[in-house]
This record gives sequence, C-alpha cells and structure tokens, in this order.
Amino acid sequence: MTTAVFRYTDPATITDSEEPFIKPWSKVDIEYSSAGRTERTLPVTNIRTAPASQEFGIDVSGFAVHHAPATEKEFTDEAAVRNGYYAEVEALLRAKLPGVKKVTIFDHTIRRRSPTSPRQPVQLVHVDQTPRAAAARVRRHLPADEAEALLQGRYQLINVWRPIGHAATDFPLAVIDWRTTKPEDLVKVDLLYPVRPPDDDGDDRGKEILADPATAADTTGYEVKGETYGIVPSESHRFYYVKDMTPDEVMFIKCFDSRSEGQPGGIEGVAALTPHTAFDDPQTPAGTPGRQSIEVRCLVFYE
Repeated sequence: MTTAVFRYTDPATITDSEEPFIKPWSKVDIEYSSAGRTERTLPVTNIRTAPASQEFGIDVSGFAVHHAPATEKEFTDEAAVRNGYYAEVEALLRAKLPGVKKVTIFDHTIRRRSPTSPRQPVQLVHVDQTPRAAAARVRRHLPADEAEALLQGRYQLINVWRPIGHAATDFPLAVIDWRTTKPEDLVKVDLLYPVRPPDDDGDDRGKEILADPATAADTTGYEVKGETYGIVPSESHRFYYVKDMTPDEVMFIKCFDSRSEGQPGGIEGVAALTPHTAFDDPQTPAGTPGRQSIEVRCLVFYE
C-alpha cells in the first residue's frame, strides 16, 4: 500500500446543465476541464498484495488484471497497432469473457510521459463513457440496422490498458472499486474534439498534436463529440493499483455495461463502471523512466 494525492472534479465548480459549454466540459487533446479540481490524499492498495479472500473481476469490482504477453512491443507503427494488436486484444477479450459474440474496437490512445508526447497520463479521476455516450458509440461505429439490434442485447464498453516498453512504475494507473461508488459520485462532462475539415475521414486516431496550454480554456474550433463522467470526492472510495505493472500484463477497465446494476433490466451486483486515474506514486525511485501505455477502447457484445 502507498498513499498519494488524487485529483477529483470539484463539486463547487459544477453547473448542472445540458447546454454545451455551460455543462462541464473537457478536451480530448489536452488535460483541461471547465470544472475545477480538488485534491484528496488517500491510500491506494497494491492488488498484488491484497488478501486472497478479496475478489476482483470485471463484473465484481469493475476491473480485472490478466497476464497476457503481446506480440506487439513498441507501438510506434499505427498500422501494426490497428492490424496486429487490435486482433490480439479481441482474442484476449474473447478468451477471458464468456459469451462474447462480437467485438468492435473503435479507438486507442498511446500515452508517453515525455515533453514531446501529445498524450500524457491523465491525473483526474474519471470514467471514459457515460451510458448515452456508449450507445452513441454503437450507432457511430456499426451499420444502423445491426447497431439497433445489438443495442437490444447486453453490451459493454471496456478499455484494455497495457504498459509499453517497461514497467509502469512512474505515474501508475489507479482504479476505484465500483462497490465503493455511488451514482451521486458521477458528473456528466461533455468531451470536446477539434473540428475537422469537411473532407476529413472522421477518424480521430493518430491525429493528436501538442496542444497549446495558453489556449486550453478557449473552446473556439471545438465541438462536442462525446460524454464522460467526472468523479467527485467520497470518503467511501477505495483505490487499487498494480505495483510495477509490466508490459506482459493488461487491465480490463469497464466503462459501461447495459446489464449492470442501475441500468434498465440491469442485474443487481453487476459492476457498472470503473473510475480511474494516473497518480504520482511517492515511492517511485529517482530516475525511473517515464510511463508509457496504450489503452484500446472496445465495444463488447454478448450472445
């Protein structure tokens, strides 16, 4: 176990609205939000040393850790990621989650804690998708007739997270056990994307650029294309991480489940989501290489 500072959405800075640019918003290309942040110093438990009696799982706690070495190692070639690694992720999901009939991978993000990287580890407790955003993803990435049929069954949105190159000792990933969350902890936040030119293919992958912090608060040239959850502080939250998580390990992070507790037709006790964040571990040795990681975002449909 270690103790660290965790950044939450500050409830005192939230305007309850559905109007874009009044409702809280954040940008996809820079770590900035219109809502303020508040910090809490909290313990975070190493999953490796958690009691054997403590149960974790994608439907129990909202997350799961698996030993799963990948053929892809460097993640520097976009085509290799999409054509090779995506297939590895799909095979892993099918192997670990019973009853999967279809997997649609729609996005990935590579983060490197380096001044030249456009995507850095995110130090804000959040969930990548709300229920509305998850349904919109199904409709956006699948043919209309197929999407409507799939929306009638069980589907999930799962991120598959893996360190790259070396252990994620620097700025590791922490998750909150879903069983320690409440619906009132969740704040809907519009996710803004740069407006693309008319001839753009609509695919945002691989188009990240270094954003200018001086214009972070300016929404000119941005549009709402998604919705996430910010998380407000709660004394009930329990944080977990995998100390020195290696590139041969992956974490499944549930962002949405249409059959989870609280959803129409949901099942009591089935985890709905996993708030997560990078954090600065004070136990990290000096000279530790900056964290590198890839997260692959997947729509998972069941029989």
